[in-house]
Amino acid sequence: MPLLFKGLKQMAKPIVYVSRFSAKRPIHIILFSLIISAFAYLSVIQYYFNGWQLNSNSVFETAPNKDSNTLFQECSHYYRDSSLDGWVSITAHEASELPAPHHYYLLNLNFNSPNETDSIPELANTVFEKDNTKYILQEDLSVSKEISSTDGTKWRLRSDRKSLFDVKTLAYSLYDVFSENVTQADPFDVLIMVTAYLMMFYTIFGLFNDMRKTGSNFWLSASTVVNSASSLFLALYVTQCILGKEVSALTLFEGLPFIVVVVGFKHKIKIAQYALEKFERVGLSKRITTDEIVFESVSEEGGRLIQDHLLCIFAFIGCSMYAHQLKTLTNFCILSAFILIFELILTPTFYSAILALRLEMNVIHRSTIIKQTLEEDGVVPSTARIISKAEKKSVSSFLNLSVVVIIMKLSVILLFVFINFYNFGANWVNDAFNSLYFDKERVSLPDFITSNASENFKEQAIVSVTPLLYYKPIKSYQRIEDMVLLLLRNVSVAIRDRFVSKLVLSALVCSAVINVYLLNAARIHTSYTADQLVKTEVTKKSFTAPVQKASTPVLTNKTVISGSKVKSLSSAQSSSSGPSSSSEEDDSRDIESLDKKIRPLEELEALLSSGNTKQLKNKEVAALVIHGKLPLYALEKKLGDTTRAVAVRRKALSILAEAPVLASDRLPYKNYDYDRVFGACCENVIGYMPLPVGVIGPLVIDGTSYHIPMATTEGCLVASAMRGCKAINAGGGATTVLTKDGMTRGPVVRFPTLKRSGACKIWLDSEEGQNAIKKAFNSTSRFARLQHIQTCLAGDLLFMRFRTTTGDAMGMNMISKGVEYSLKQMVEEYDWEDMEVVSVSGNYCTDKKPAAINWIEGRGKSVVAEATIPGDVVRKVLKSDVSALVELNIAKNLVGSAMAGSVGGFNAHAANLVTAVFLALGQDPAQNVESSNCITLMKEVDGDLRISVSMPSIEVGTIGGGTVLEPQGAMLDLLGVRGPHATAPGTNARQLARIVACAVLAGELSLCAALAAGHLVQSHMTHNRKPAEPTKPNNLDATDINRLKDGSVTCIKS
Repeated sequence: MPLLFKGLKQMAKPIVYVSRFSAKRPIHIILFSLIISAFAYLSVIQYYFNGWQLNSNSVFETAPNKDSNTLFQECSHYYRDSSLDGWVSITAHEASELPAPHHYYLLNLNFNSPNETDSIPELANTVFEKDNTKYILQEDLSVSKEISSTDGTKWRLRSDRKSLFDVKTLAYSLYDVFSENVTQADPFDVLIMVTAYLMMFYTIFGLFNDMRKTGSNFWLSASTVVNSASSLFLALYVTQCILGKEVSALTLFEGLPFIVVVVGFKHKIKIAQYALEKFERVGLSKRITTDEIVFESVSEEGGRLIQDHLLCIFAFIGCSMYAHQLKTLTNFCILSAFILIFELILTPTFYSAILALRLEMNVIHRSTIIKQTLEEDGVVPSTARIISKAEKKSVSSFLNLSVVVIIMKLSVILLFVFINFYNFGANWVNDAFNSLYFDKERVSLPDFITSNASENFKEQAIVSVTPLLYYKPIKSYQRIEDMVLLLLRNVSVAIRDRFVSKLVLSALVCSAVINVYLLNAARIHTSYTADQLVKTEVTKKSFTAPVQKASTPVLTNKTVISGSKVKSLSSAQSSSSGPSSSSEEDDSRDIESLDKKIRPLEELEALLSSGNTKQLKNKEVAALVIHGKLPLYALEKKLGDTTRAVAVRRKALSILAEAPVLASDRLPYKNYDYDRVFGACCENVIGYMPLPVGVIGPLVIDGTSYHIPMATTEGCLVASAMRGCKAINAGGGATTVLTKDGMTRGPVVRFPTLKRSGACKIWLDSEEGQNAIKKAFNSTSRFARLQHIQTCLAGDLLFMRFRTTTGDAMGMNMISKGVEYSLKQMVEEYDWEDMEVVSVSGNYCTDKKPAAINWIEGRGKSVVAEATIPGDVVRKVLKSDVSALVELNIAKNLVGSAMAGSVGGFNAHAANLVTAVFLALGQDPAQNVESSNCITLMKEVDGDLRISVSMPSIEVGTIGGGTVLEPQGAMLDLLGVRGPHATAPGTNARQLARIVACAVLAGELSLCAALAAGHLVQSHMTHNRKPAEPTKPNNLDATDINRLKDGSVTCIKS
């Protein structure tokens, strides 16, 4: 329901701020809410069942014989005397009242064992036996729980009359009870109740289904149900125990489905949906935390939550006042109003705390997937751990406790629930099954009694025949079960003691308070420690920063004087995580100082061999590199500080390569996180190459607006694509279709003969071969799934093209691992032992090379993007004409490319956009070769321009490779596709491919319009040429003038 009054938004502010408070302290809120709800639950149970009490005697008794009176009532009783001809059936009451000199009990015992070797016990007073059944005649009604046979087998009396798993008997019994109740009720009432319960079950099913769509399969749905159940128990407690408004169990049974349908779960579903979608869009970082997401979610839905609940509360209160003469209806309306009130209280408290926990668990799950995916994609484990930890920085510390401690606490909670169920429900369940399985038919007297053969029955006598009692051999696991149950019974009896019960309650409260305190202290300590560590590192670096000389060409904290110009420059601090005090100690000193004040080379070699490289100064490590004692690539491992390793490598290369430029800051290297680079992106690192990053957009793609980053040094490219975005948005945005998703790897193998190569090809093409290789391949990864193997022959060489899904990773390394294992299995398990693997990559993929197979079969993601541009937008924004654009596209992109023999190059400049987006988003730039395969089509439709781009081989990933670097990851965050998707692996990478295709669409549209209007050269001259600066005095010497002359001549020739 939409908001009726805007003021309700202001009314919802208190619950919004309460939800933020709950999200910040989820453990406190959840624990407090559950304790209060448990108290209400126990009070309600005691109210409804106050006449039922447990005592130690009843606890230690075992069904079916709680006492002899119960068994006496279940017996079939027969009476005879000298005046009667035969036996007469009598009731249990008559049997207990009739004066008879002899009262006998006939026990009907059945010994049933699946093992025929088990001997049946010999029993005294046995009057008759047949097969496994014995009849025992005795004068007292006593039944042994356990009986031993001569071979040591122990038999135990079973607790049920018939098999507990006799489904047929149970179904018949339930059917009889249900039929009897339905027959006595009014048909219209039955119809209403059935409809109400169907609607209730449909509402609950809808809750789980809607929550599953939001990304939570079970826990949020279960928490929503627990939230509503807590509201019910709290409302029952207030209504009955405090206000004294009695609501009978029958009324509750009839009215409960109506309450569920009226209250519903739509508000909680919308809050969860908003929160999880927000998390998917931005993730969790220093910019937004779980409490902020919950705060925004409740703010969005708070007004409608207040409105709907207040309307229902007023309606129930009005109904109770109007129908005050109907006590039952009045009390039920009061109960319903209180349920809504407690729903309004628990939603911003208990439910918000649960939602916050769910979001933090998503962060942990996401970081785990990132680590596993990076390791599968070839990133070294140490770098994968660093990136995974960075994703978990905003997670509360209580979720990082020891797994063992968490399991122990969960075990204690489950044990408590089990004991509670045993105390309150075990005897009810036992009584219910006893009544279900109780055989109401009377047991007839056996023939050996009615034949009057026994002298005992010639006088007045009563015979009570027990129902059939079953005995089964005791098994070893039942002994363990007995010990556990005995322990539980002893604990149960002990808890009933007044002193012990209060002691247990006090211990529970103390434990809860201590746990909350410790968890909160852990969170505060973690935050404080992190802040102190940052402050310490900043202080250390500020004190260890060296004082630079005025002639040093490196940036310093002081003012640098050069000639007549005065420039104030400041040096940035390194962002490396390594606590190296010497990393900045002498990295800005002159190269000539390498030969001064360093220890002898022999001493440095000894320190290197002993593993004390970290103790050396940077110039000493550089000396070892220069003299060939330490390889350039080993600096990171030896020094343990990636930033320091870069500084030392620059020092060494400035001497070895005679490149003093590396001693300057023209190629920057400071203020960069090289821990993410090491083992993942680059080796022998000497710095980083800054690229300008522009942004185009907003561009509406499938109804969602995106700002797309582009890293490029080509002028006009971003401006041109921006104009294309404006034109596409004017026509309603772009729509996309993803037709394929499968990365490929094409190994090549060789067989001794062509016949064997052909046989292997036929086997791989068969269903058996495909399934066998799929099974082997899929076992190597959690994410990679083999779709199909395509094969071809060239002589005795057999080429295979594996097409697989790779989740959200681009996945080349992941596939290579699976391909290697599959080929190994072919040799070892599938009788292709004469197969020789020539190469894991046989260029049949094809990777980073123009290839028709990628253009035809596709590789990576195959996407088609389309947009319709109104005719007036083409004229006003693009400054062109629809027919001119269509003609240009045919002549240039289709005919021109065909004349050039192009493969996949039927476009204007798709590679421009693909490469710029790839560089900004951490993709592999070399894969623009196949990713730029594109055909651009245009046609006129009712005066409007319809343009589409078809790109069959976009190779992108949102995890691994360059995406682990923070700047590139930030740009993926801008698009909302960073990292693996939490619930549907591959979704983020597929969305990124759609975004790339739409960026190409915008670029193609704008460039073709510029060509059609003749604006291309003019725009480049305007945007790429700065205005002429005022003429300055020429202070250049002759050498500089000659160098400029040579350069100008070379430029003119080119």
